[in-house]
Amino acid sequence: MTAYDCDVLVIGGGIVGLSTAYALVQASPGTRVTVLEKEDGPARHQTGRNSGVIHSGIYYRPGSLKARFGVRGAAEMVAFCAEQGIAHEVTGKLIVATERSELTRLHALVQRGRENGIPVRELGPAQIAEYEPEVRGLAAIHVGTTGVCDFPAVAARLAELSGAEIRYGTEAVRISRRPEAGVAVLTSTGAVIRARALVNCAGLHCDRVARLAGDDPGVRIVPFRGEYYELARPGLVKGLVYPVPDPAFPFLGVHLTRGVDGGVHVGPNAVPAAAREGYDWRTVRPAELAATLSWPGTWRIAARHWRYGAGEIHRSLSRRAFTEAVRRLLPAVRDEDLRPAPSGVRAQAVLRDGTLVDDFLIREAPRTIHVLNAPSPAATASLPIGREVARRALEVLGAARV
Repeated sequence: MTAYDCDVLVIGGGIVGLSTAYALVQASPGTRVTVLEKEDGPARHQTGRNSGVIHSGIYYRPGSLKARFGVRGAAEMVAFCAEQGIAHEVTGKLIVATERSELTRLHALVQRGRENGIPVRELGPAQIAEYEPEVRGLAAIHVGTTGVCDFPAVAARLAELSGAEIRYGTEAVRISRRPEAGVAVLTSTGAVIRARALVNCAGLHCDRVARLAGDDPGVRIVPFRGEYYELARPGLVKGLVYPVPDPAFPFLGVHLTRGVDGGVHVGPNAVPAAAREGYDWRTVRPAELAATLSWPGTWRIAARHWRYGAGEIHRSLSRRAFTEAVRRLLPAVRDEDLRPAPSGVRAQAVLRDGTLVDDFLIREAPRTIHVLNAPSPAATASLPIGREVARRALEVLGAARV
């Protein structure tokens, strides 16, 4: 009989992996959970490098996982932060149309918000000024359920509450899976961990982990870096201000976010990264870059959206161009108002045909659950995502014990 070190082994100590560990123990007390995280603490990548926004769920296709989990997750995240004493605030946000061509898309967002059960208020120019005196636009919508919080603190608290054994500084190097003997993972420390079931929440490396397990993920993670600035005059912005997004892209455009610390972040843009953890132009990992460039979907994205991409790269290399993008919403901003802030990298799953996966993607394999696409709003939706992944993992455990 196989001796197991744990019931469920979770790879990835970001907010989704830790929410899964927490949900497993909540749903089935006594379940032994181990989490592997290659960094020396939780939430060091997507979770800890985003704008801290609790998204309302207004952007997402009705019925999609993003819509269902996003709306539910926003309310749950606010409640969780309140219960646990974690810094948060429900600020509401404005989505502002600055050109006539955006008005149709803005109206479509109103309809989508209502379909998703989100309260939305339509505003004219004078009403925009009531919320944000320095912001200019032809029309806007106010979404009252949007907020901000400290997601790294949420992740750390989930780690504590889960009671899981968390091994920091430990990376999965090799995975062996046998239907009758569970999953064995060789780690970077030389230890072998045996589990009845495996959950892959590796974020930027989730497709690589899937291949280590012997599964074809059907997607490739193509990393997009989001670069941020901090506003030197935070008094220019009272809350959260967004442009009208282009539905052809999963990116929301450069926006203004007043965080829980009172500072205002400006960004992000979306530029290709030369490494999965490529937080600046200097970081290049040849093997990872080669993997990105060898994926047919990468070139199909480039061919389809080269004009959009060229604009994003221009704004990355030119602060003046970035400032001009911000000035569409906030005319008073000047070049010297923007101070560089830490960037993030979005783990975007891309299909072979160049389609950007636009929903959360969770796939199952023997004794394994893979979370293969969980970019924004995954932090917002992390509690319901964790429950869904935990439910599937517990089904695997049940089948394994039969």
